[in-house]
Amino acid sequence: MGWRSGEDGRASGESASNDGVSNVVDEAPARKPRRTRPEPTPTRRALGLLVRREHSRVELTRKLTARGVERDDAVAAVDKLEAAGWQNDERFAELLVRSRAATGYGPVRIRAELGMHSLGREAVAAAMETAEVDWEALARDLVRRRFGDDLSADRERQRKAADWLLRRGFTGAHIRAATRFDPDD
Repeated sequence: MGWRSGEDGRASGESASNDGVSNVVDEAPARKPRRTRPEPTPTRRALGLLVRREHSRVELTRKLTARGVERDDAVAAVDKLEAAGWQNDERFAELLVRSRAATGYGPVRIRAELGMHSLGREAVAAAMETAEVDWEALARDLVRRRFGDDLSADRERQRKAADWLLRRGFTGAHIRAATRFDPDD
């Protein structure tokens, strides 16, 4: 008697009956039904968003309504989180300014982005001041990394660098300081 397999896949000499071996599939315990989670409250949803990153009041309300929360409930949830200190527009603005400046954006673009979050002029000005960014040094560093050290001989490269900085949101004074090129020429 060898270990050859018969036509039905059993080893030779094995009978078709289970010979006392139970069929595992038939005796498997029934699975418990999955517990369904209750629908999260608007406050829990908002807190889940804030745990990932800071959000402005407007952005948080918009995201909650996009996820099916009624506008009044979304506003109430954001009010509750603001009162508890979880949501703060000033903190959001400061973080956004530092983040965008670190990725090479200028003050004009950052102010515009803060404006899209419906932050007041005072909050925007305070965030820009507390960031303490040297915009000219940042613009010079960006130009040096992207276009090289010496732009003075090549007017075309100066123009390209100036255009690039302008698109990134730097002012004319920052551009002149970084490229020694007047974009108004």
